[in-house]
Amino acid sequence: MKKLSMDELERVSVEEFKQMEKSPIVIVLDNIRSLNNVGSAYRTGDAFGIEKIYLCGITGTPPHRDIQKTALGATESVDWEYCQNTTDALEKLKSEGFQICALEQVDRSVKLHEFKPENGKKYALVFGNEVFGVEDEVLNACDTVLEIPQLGTKHSLNISVTLGISIWDLMVKLKQF
Repeated sequence: MKKLSMDELERVSVEEFKQMEKSPIVIVLDNIRSLNNVGSAYRTGDAFGIEKIYLCGITGTPPHRDIQKTALGATESVDWEYCQNTTDALEKLKSEGFQICALEQVDRSVKLHEFKPENGKKYALVFGNEVFGVEDEVLNACDTVLEIPQLGTKHSLNISVTLGISIWDLMVKLKQF
C-alpha cells in the first residue's frame, strides 16, 4: 500500500471546479464566530463540489488569514455570498427551489440517518452559532430540522464535524459519487 501523489489523485483545477456540475447542496452559515469553522466549511464545500456558501450575520468573510489557514485555498474555488440576515438568504434559496434543512437539536427533528432526500431536489444546509446554535427565527424558516444522534455526555459536535457528516450523508443518499 502506498499513499497517492497529488498527480495520482487527479484533482481538478480551480477553473475546472468552477466549470463542473455542482452537487445540489449549498451551505448556510448562521452567525458563525470561528473563522476556522468558516474555513472548514469552504474546504468541505470544495471536497463535495457544493454550489455555494452563504455567510450570514457575524460570520467572517474572505479574505482573512484564519479562514485561509483552514480552507487551504478553497475560498478560490467555492462561490460565496454574504447576507446580513440569514432569513433573507433562506427566502432567496426557497425562491430558487431549495429545501431548507437546519442541523440542530429540536423537539421535532428528523434523525439524519432517517432523512430521505429526493433526487432532483436541491438542499440548503443551515449550520448555527457555536454557542447558541441556529437562531429561532431561522429555524422557523426551515422546511426540516435534521439531528445527528449522539451517545456521549456532550450535547453537540463542532460545526466542521457536523458539516462533514451531514454533507457526506446527503451526497451518498443522492448518489453523487
